[in-house]
Amino acid sequence: MKKGKKVSLACQECLHKNYVLAKSSEARLELNKFCKYCNKSTLHKEEK
Repeated sequence: MKKGKKVSLACQECLHKNYVLAKSSEARLELNKFCKYCNKSTLHKEEK
């Protein structure tokens, strides 16, 4: 059973790719996640 396409989430302040998730929908992900490089919660957007 396929779980979905793997995508990475990048911090919008420092541009580090911090998270890898599997998603099945076509909508672009935007989540508030903790960035260990900025040391705070920031907006993370889906990167290709």
